[in-house]
Amino acid sequence: MSMAAQSTTLCGDRLYEALTSRDRRFDGRFFVGVRTTGIYCRPICPAPTPKAENCQYYRAAAEAEGAGFRPCKRCRPETAPASPAWLGTGATTSRALRLIGDGALNEGSVAALADRLGVGDRHLRRLFECHIGASPTQVAATQRLHMALQLLVQTALPMTQIAIAAGYASLRRFNAAFKQAYRAPPTQIRRNNAARGGTSALAPITLMLGYRPPYDWSAILSFLAARAIPGIDCRAGDSYLRTIEINGSQGILRVHNNAARHTLIAELHIGEIVNLLPIVQRLRTLFDLDADPHAANEILSADHRLAPLVARAPGLRLPGSWDTFELIIRAILGQQITVAAARTIATRLVERYGRPLTLDMDLPFENSRLFPDCHTLAKADIQAIGMPGRRVQTLKFFAQAVAAGTLDLDPGVDSHELSQQLLAITGIGKWTVGYIQLRAFKDPNAFPPGDIALLRAAQALGIAQAQPQLQQAALAWQPWRAAAVAHLWRSLAQTKDTTDLVLDCGLADA
Repeated sequence: MSMAAQSTTLCGDRLYEALTSRDRRFDGRFFVGVRTTGIYCRPICPAPTPKAENCQYYRAAAEAEGAGFRPCKRCRPETAPASPAWLGTGATTSRALRLIGDGALNEGSVAALADRLGVGDRHLRRLFECHIGASPTQVAATQRLHMALQLLVQTALPMTQIAIAAGYASLRRFNAAFKQAYRAPPTQIRRNNAARGGTSALAPITLMLGYRPPYDWSAILSFLAARAIPGIDCRAGDSYLRTIEINGSQGILRVHNNAARHTLIAELHIGEIVNLLPIVQRLRTLFDLDADPHAANEILSADHRLAPLVARAPGLRLPGSWDTFELIIRAILGQQITVAAARTIATRLVERYGRPLTLDMDLPFENSRLFPDCHTLAKADIQAIGMPGRRVQTLKFFAQAVAAGTLDLDPGVDSHELSQQLLAITGIGKWTVGYIQLRAFKDPNAFPPGDIALLRAAQALGIAQAQPQLQQAALAWQPWRAAAVAHLWRSLAQTKDTTDLVLDCGLADA
C-alpha cells in the first residue's frame, strides 16, 4: 500500500465514527493522537471522546510516538492487537518486523538488520516510512516501552530485571526512555499502580495479549489439545500449558482467555529473566492473535457454501506454532497418518530425545520436557521410534541441514526461499510446505495443496469433487484462504465418522 493510499485510509469521518462508537473492529487498525493533551489512544479508549478537530490519526503506535504523542495510561496501547497496516506490508518490511520483534535492534544497528535482509539501510528506512510511517528504531523503541510498562504495572520485578526483559541495553537507557515517554520516572508509575501490580517478585510474569473479537478460544484449545505431546504441552481446564526454552532459559507458560477484556493472559514462569519480546511474538503467532476475523468473514460469507460455516463459528482461528523447527518436525511425523498416530510417534520422539525440564519449581505436569533440538535429532537413531525408513531419512536430512546452518529458520527468513529449500529435501512436498506457510508463517492466503481433509470437506459441502476443482473454487476466497481452511477442517472434524482424521495429512508428501 502506498503512503498516499494509507493517508487516505486514515482520514475522514469514518475513523471519528469508529472512535465515538468505540467499535472493537477498529482496535489496532489505527491510533488517535489528541493535540490538546499530547496523548495517543486506541479507538476503544474509555476516556471522554475528544473533539474531531483535535484528533490526528496514525497507522501504528510507533508512528504516533514518532509524532511526539505519549501513550495513554487508560486504554494501554501496548495491549492492542497488531495493526493490519503492519500485516499488509511488503515481504521485506514484514521480515524486518519479525526480526525487530525478536530483538534485532535491542543491541544491533539498522545497518546490520538491513544486511540480514539483503537490502541497504536507506532502502529499509524508506520501506518503513512508506508502510508504517515510522523508522525501524522507532518501532523497536515503542515495543520496548510497551513491554516495560506492562511489566512495571503488572509485576513486582526489580527495575533492572524489567529493563532486561523489555530489551533495554542498560537501566540508564530504560529510565531515560520512560521519562521521555511518560513525563515521569518508572518508580512513580509503579507507585501509582501499586494496587494493580504483582504481589511478589516470585509471582509469574503476566503478559496481556489483545485480539479482535470474536475469538473462539474453545476451538483453539481443542485443536492444540488433540496434538498435545505429553511432557511438552497440554490442556488444563480452560488453559493451555507448555514448556519453553528461549535464549537458554527454560520456562513454563500457562495461557487462558479473558473474554470480557478481549485479551489472552499468559503467565510465564521462567528460570532466568530474558528479553520477553520474542516470547510475545511467538504467542501472537501460536494463538493467531493478529487475525482480522471481520475482513475474512466478509469474503468467505460471500460463498453460499461457506457462509453457514462462518455463521456458526465467526471467531474461528487457525493456531500457528510456538517454534518453526518443532512445527516442521511435527509436520514430517504427521504425513499421511491420523492425528492420534502422529501424536504417538511424537511422544516417543520426545521421551527418547527431549531434555528434562530443570526449573526449580513444582512442574504443572509429569515428566516435563523440552522438545528435541536440531543438534540432538541430527545425530539420533530416529529409526528406533517406529517410523518408515523414508520418513526417518527426511527428518534426519532436515535436522542436519538446520544444525549445519544450511537451512535458516531465522524469524526474518524469506518464507518463499525457505519453501524452495524445503522442497529440495526428499520426502518434503508441496503439502508440507503449504502447511508450514499456513501455521508457522501465518500466511493468510496459504492453502496446502493435496490435503485429504480439505478435499473431503469440500466434497461433503458440494464445493468440489477433485483437487483441481477445489483449487479453482479457492480463488474466490483470496486473500483469506487460510481462514477457509480452518472452517473446512472444522466442518469435517465435527462429522461422526472422521473425528480421528488428521488435519496434518497430505496426498503429495509420502
